[in-house]
Amino acid sequence: MGIPQPAFYIFKCQQSAPPGMPKPSCVSQTNPESQQLMQHLSQSLMMKGIIATVSPIQTSCLNRCQQGPVILVEPGHTMYVELTKEKIDRIIDEHIIGGNVVSEYVINDMDWGEPIPPDSMIR
Repeated sequence: MGIPQPAFYIFKCQQSAPPGMPKPSCVSQTNPESQQLMQHLSQSLMMKGIIATVSPIQTSCLNRCQQGPVILVEPGHTMYVELTKEKIDRIIDEHIIGGNVVSEYVINDMDWGEPIPPDSMIR
């Protein structure tokens, strides 16, 4: 039968701007909690026993620096912003396990919008 595929992929931005850089980043040198979010996400999935069906993935910039820290949950193309450990716990319980998007943590439509198909960008 093989190894089953995950039901969810959670992409966690791990981009960190160099010290002194005015641009915000999802992992901030001045915000210790932001440095611990990926580990917290992975450990929470393990503690709940669902790490085999939910794959946390470290990624570089997801281009929503002003709203960071951010994660992108697939399927569903759901971006959660301004994350904390408590928000991650609620997202796991309500979205990943419960099947309900935590709408108050989702990125604003004006900052996200609809995806642009690659074929519409071809020159």
